[in-house]
Amino acid sequence: MIDAKTFRLDGRLALVTGSSTGIGLAIARGLAEAGAPVVLNGRDATRLEAAANALRAEGHAVYTARFDTSDAASVQAEVARIEAELGAIEILVNNAGITRRGVFHELKHEDWHAVIGTNVHGLFVTGQAVAKCMVPRGRGKIINICSVMSELGRPGTSAYTTSKGAAKMLTKSMAIDLGPLGIQVNAIGPGYFATELTAPLLGDEKFAAWLTGHTPSRRWGQVHELAPVAVFLASDAASFINGHVLYVDGGISATL
Repeated sequence: MIDAKTFRLDGRLALVTGSSTGIGLAIARGLAEAGAPVVLNGRDATRLEAAANALRAEGHAVYTARFDTSDAASVQAEVARIEAELGAIEILVNNAGITRRGVFHELKHEDWHAVIGTNVHGLFVTGQAVAKCMVPRGRGKIINICSVMSELGRPGTSAYTTSKGAAKMLTKSMAIDLGPLGIQVNAIGPGYFATELTAPLLGDEKFAAWLTGHTPSRRWGQVHELAPVAVFLASDAASFINGHVLYVDGGISATL
């Protein structure tokens, strides 16, 4: 039966990585609007506190945890602190991500390692640290942020495309191992959204026009449009969805 509580997240503590700005902040706001106390994460203390204060001003219960998701020791320490001071993490949104652009044969090794370190290793160590807390309780929701580039590629994005393809398969593997233990792991695959990460593309008039023309919805996405999807996957409404990547891309993955 569907009622007012089906999509509510009241009292379910959520940790959203990379949530000082952009997609992460929009998702954190959506979870908070659905009733979840939210822990924001980022590496820049000033931006992190500014984001937290903005949500608090809207009346939400918001906390912060400053750590680099690719640093396993820091992740483990902060997850332990959150669990001890704030309570059980019921929802994890693995959103932290970066990109470094460059054609394959010229891509710097340090850029490759930076992208893989955050987008794959960071997703793994954060997901593992939280899952270890969820397993004894026999419940939990983990939502990884993939990308339309988990399926598609474009010039100059070998590191990012590789990382998001790996994120898709890691989501499935996590679901297979954690599903029998009561934990659901799914992913959201955003298409092209207006964020700091895509600012260079938005500023490229030729590319922006091409993208708009090839997207069935004929526009770029707005970050607030991802929040309801995260709320759905975190809620009881998605109780039998596991190992799935839900693409939110205006239809671009459906066309050439």
